[in-house]
Amino acid sequence: MKPMDRWFCAVSAAVMMVAVPVAGPAQAAPVSLELVLSIDVSGSVSTGEFDLQRNGYVNAFQSVALQNAILGTPGGSIAATFVQWSGTTQQQQSVGWTLINSAASANAFASAIAAASRAFSGNTAVAAAITYSAGLFNGNGYEGNRLIIDISGDGTDGTAATRAARDAAVAAGITINGLPIGGASINSFYANNVIGGPGAFFEPANDFGDFASAVQRKLEREVVGVVPVPGALPMMLGGMALFGMLLRRRVAA
Repeated sequence: MKPMDRWFCAVSAAVMMVAVPVAGPAQAAPVSLELVLSIDVSGSVSTGEFDLQRNGYVNAFQSVALQNAILGTPGGSIAATFVQWSGTTQQQQSVGWTLINSAASANAFASAIAAASRAFSGNTAVAAAITYSAGLFNGNGYEGNRLIIDISGDGTDGTAATRAARDAAVAAGITINGLPIGGASINSFYANNVIGGPGAFFEPANDFGDFASAVQRKLEREVVGVVPVPGALPMMLGGMALFGMLLRRRVAA
């Protein structure tokens, strides 16, 4: 190529670089809550129990009560995704991040969950499930006021590993709530090792038959974002009584 030709090509390339706009990063959509729904599909969960878990979330998002709760949040919207987990390397985002800002979008999300087939049937790796779920908030296209992982399951994991995964998620600004299935022992494991972050709580189910009602209560509580402070009600009532007593004394004087 001649020198003049090389110069012309270089100038043309420079002009094209100036003329063609470079797209900036996409703006994340604001929502009141980013919610990861992570369900246990390990070997201890039968086919019928898997159906009860999945259908519990389907029914919850189809309910008018939860839909109204979502619409009543600041901005009237949340973003949610549905995850299945089992062993250390067994996690699947079965339904991707979905904007829920109407009854129609809530019903569509419920239908997507209903269509998700079972992904695994291996061991129980709660720590790995937490770590995987926490990573789903990065670059998901949404910017929420609150970030919550919703873990449900009927088994336990190594306490040290689970606590480490929980603490890392909490340090990243994520709250982990739980839905333990099976009674006192699993409740204790979730209370001490799984849940964490601002306002964290767990909603227990005695068995899989209780799951649907438990998940409905938990989702409504998560969406609304109002978590009672232990002892707050007695303190408030005590303060009101004291105020009333002082008022009566002032009137009597």
